[in-house]
Amino acid sequence: MDFHLTEDRRMLSDTLNRYLGDQYGLEHRNSVAYEAPYYDSVKWQELAELGVFAALATEKDGGFGGAGGDISVVFEALGKALVCEPVLPVLMASRLLSAAGKDQSGLLDGSIKYGFALSEPDAPYDISDITTSADAFHKVTGRKSAVYGAHLADRILVAARREGQINLYEVMKTDAEIISYGMIDGGGAGEVLLDKSSADLILQNAAAAVKDAMNAGVVALCSEAIGAMETAYEMTVDYLKQRKQFGRTIGSFQVLQHRAVDMLTEIEQARSITIKAAAELGGPDASRFAAMAKNMIGRAGRQIAEEAIQLHGGIAMTWEYGVSHYAKRIIMIDHQLGDTDYHLARIMSDLSASQVDKGSV
Repeated sequence: MDFHLTEDRRMLSDTLNRYLGDQYGLEHRNSVAYEAPYYDSVKWQELAELGVFAALATEKDGGFGGAGGDISVVFEALGKALVCEPVLPVLMASRLLSAAGKDQSGLLDGSIKYGFALSEPDAPYDISDITTSADAFHKVTGRKSAVYGAHLADRILVAARREGQINLYEVMKTDAEIISYGMIDGGGAGEVLLDKSSADLILQNAAAAVKDAMNAGVVALCSEAIGAMETAYEMTVDYLKQRKQFGRTIGSFQVLQHRAVDMLTEIEQARSITIKAAAELGGPDASRFAAMAKNMIGRAGRQIAEEAIQLHGGIAMTWEYGVSHYAKRIIMIDHQLGDTDYHLARIMSDLSASQVDKGSV
């Protein structure tokens, strides 16, 4: 398996990292991430003009990427800068609109913002538990919870049940009640309340398309976590090289060196499974490898966040120091699109089903 970036992806990575390094410092990020509207409209448009959104869509949909490797490059860079703009809904909406054969020009140029309403209070991850329903007149009723990007969305893509199957509907923001709020790790989300809301049915029997969008979202989140973990690790190593105690830099203490090596090992293991999940995206094993990556990211992320804080000491708990913000984002990624336990259950379920198919149990 080739772990090297193609020339196009390397150029995309270099361009995006350079832009974020120059224009999206931590001070700027924190100035917009925790106060409504929880994003910077100027930076949003600049990301669109750089082609970041187009990199998430295929050529037939008006983009120039859309593969797992393209998604990973974009979101790893976003994770390094802790970008709070709702780019994840762009990716997931693109996959869904592509499956429905809908135009994406407004999505990719940043002029139309989408949210994807999947999770419910009693069905946070699994589409089989969705209770939001639609009638014969395409009136949708239900409550969608923690919808990322809903606080800004012009349109909401809603997964709802109709006659036993999951369909995909498009609801205008004026036809839904959206309760917006900020997230603990920065950025915004919202509760989407639907009460016989008018909607357009854009895709029937959408379960496969929804699962594909979720798999793509998982790859994106894992890649974002890699970027955030790598930055937290680099900040920690830099601190160990500078902080002195007993007349020596604390990085010279062997026990702290071993802990830093353990952090790096976890990051590289997480990176490897994320690359594999990205490579499998769109294929028959996409769900299995996405679950494996998300489970690994959840476990490794918690270790990286905790070690970064402990090795820094008290300074890592302050608002002004970046590690605290990276730690929050890393931990919260575990709770998006399925946490560690949920994806472990998925892996075990797939394994059991595979054994039954082979007649081994």
